[in-house]
Amino acid sequence: MTPRVPRLSILWVRRTSASSSGATPVVEDGGWPRESLPGRTSVQTSRLWRGGVGSERVGAHWLLRADSPPGVARTTPPSKRWARDAAWEAIMKKPRAAVERRCRKQASSQAGRENHALSSSQAKPSAPDGLAKPQEEVVLQASVSPYHLFRDAAEVTVFRERLLSWYDQEKRDLPWRRRAKGEVDLDRRAYAVWVSEVMLQQTQVATVINYYTRWMQKWPTLQDLARASLEEVNQLWAGLGYYSRGRRLQEGARKVVEELGGHVPRTAETLQRLLPGVGRYTAGAIASIAFGQATGVVDGNVVRVLCRVRAIGADASSTLVSQQLWSLAQELVDPARPGDFNQAAMELGATVCTPQRPLCSQCPVQSLCRAHQRVEREQLLTSQSLPGSLDVEECAPNTGQCQLCAPPTEPWDQTLGVANFPRKASRRPPREECSAICVLEQPWALGDARILLVQRPNSGLLAGLWEFPSVTVVPSGQCQRKALLQELQSWAGPLPASRLQHLGQVVHTFSHIKLTYQVYGLALEGQTPVTTPSGARWLTREEFHTAAVSTAMKKVFRVYEGQQPGTCKSSRRSQVSIPASRKRPSPGQQTLDSFFRPHIPTDASKLNIAAQ
Repeated sequence: MTPRVPRLSILWVRRTSASSSGATPVVEDGGWPRESLPGRTSVQTSRLWRGGVGSERVGAHWLLRADSPPGVARTTPPSKRWARDAAWEAIMKKPRAAVERRCRKQASSQAGRENHALSSSQAKPSAPDGLAKPQEEVVLQASVSPYHLFRDAAEVTVFRERLLSWYDQEKRDLPWRRRAKGEVDLDRRAYAVWVSEVMLQQTQVATVINYYTRWMQKWPTLQDLARASLEEVNQLWAGLGYYSRGRRLQEGARKVVEELGGHVPRTAETLQRLLPGVGRYTAGAIASIAFGQATGVVDGNVVRVLCRVRAIGADASSTLVSQQLWSLAQELVDPARPGDFNQAAMELGATVCTPQRPLCSQCPVQSLCRAHQRVEREQLLTSQSLPGSLDVEECAPNTGQCQLCAPPTEPWDQTLGVANFPRKASRRPPREECSAICVLEQPWALGDARILLVQRPNSGLLAGLWEFPSVTVVPSGQCQRKALLQELQSWAGPLPASRLQHLGQVVHTFSHIKLTYQVYGLALEGQTPVTTPSGARWLTREEFHTAAVSTAMKKVFRVYEGQQPGTCKSSRRSQVSIPASRKRPSPGQQTLDSFFRPHIPTDASKLNIAAQ
């Protein structure tokens, strides 16, 4: 009978010196071995048997056997156990050979690393264990010129004082600032900041104000939001874009209420680790504004301010530049007023240090701005009346190209001024897709007509929102009408194909997709109301405008309304186009058409009208 063998574990002990042959590994209660006698026995991770830990010597290695209880070292000679269990020995051959090969490979690799460390130890001292900096930070420190840093603590203090003094006088009166300032309860204050920071991601302040006000009126606390349904969240978020933000915000609220006792984590580190959808920036903003933690933040506005203040022209999205910006933000944040300082930096970027046409004359830190100094230097260099010798500080790296300066392939643009910073990152154009979509409307026995909406999947683009039935098609495909009709019938049953009309198209760009909707309409007249399958519903026009639908669907519906009698035409802002065959001709064109139109008998005209 073959003995039962435990599965592979992840522990092995390697004896590194012949002088320590008497040293026996002892297994602690936690499962990790230690030395019981003096000697050079090292513990490393590899594969071994799982299910218990014991000890056997294999060549120059100690194998931890399953039959040794925790805390007890086995000193019985291995040969006796192998004789007692020959089957065990047969099964152990392959794993032992694999362990020995792995040991030799790791020993060789370790020797190589030790030699490399020995050769480089003369250049810089090694850091203590556990405190070694990541490789990226070492490269960063070696490649950054002092020109892109602040000279000393005094310069940092001046920057803080000037920025905060300006903020105290010029800050905008925003609802989330008022709520956070007047809220005594820390959890409610953190929630107010959290909601505003999530809404402000990729969205303008003017757009967010109304959404934030309605959100806080409906769900003033985390507990209120945790009890809400996803449908309610999507409905209020509709039109704000990036719809996953609302879903993740509610998921975070439920986690705080159900798992964290209703208390929001107090530090940036725990906020980022414990709450879904909370990244480094959002965690820093909540921690500094709500809890007073001295931690810096970096968003798009702060990136622009720091890149100009320290003349950083390299790609701001690169790892090296991003690390430097976070380092500068942490250095600058005021420990006495971290929340106000972070908001002041963002306020400066939003109102003064703008992407185009920045208001440098109103900037409180203009005298510390290296981008402004660069503008003055370039103006002096182009002046014909001044000598060529200029006493203006500039970047002078010790060797090679500075990693934070703009590459030589991108020369200074005199017309841009400080807007030469930051460097515009090259963006991949959004992929183009095409969809055929239909507004299906039917009469309703209780009053107004209803339109059909179906719900999108719970993951992916526009997850959980409602839309008109649609199908993805090839832009120049000839079968999109047939494919769309099949999709409609899968939701509403048999439909009159002859009434399906193409009305126009809508182009809507998401963050990474440029989607063209070919808009169709199908109005049922005198038809028996069809059943409503799961995942679909019929809404009145008024209900549609308050439902959880995307902006793109509202554009599609405007095209449909523009083709119906007694409704307003679609707006130009909705990026819609109507086929030329359906556009109303100008008065002059109508006169020409009536002149050249052939005469149609009255009876035939009536028949044509009836057919329509």
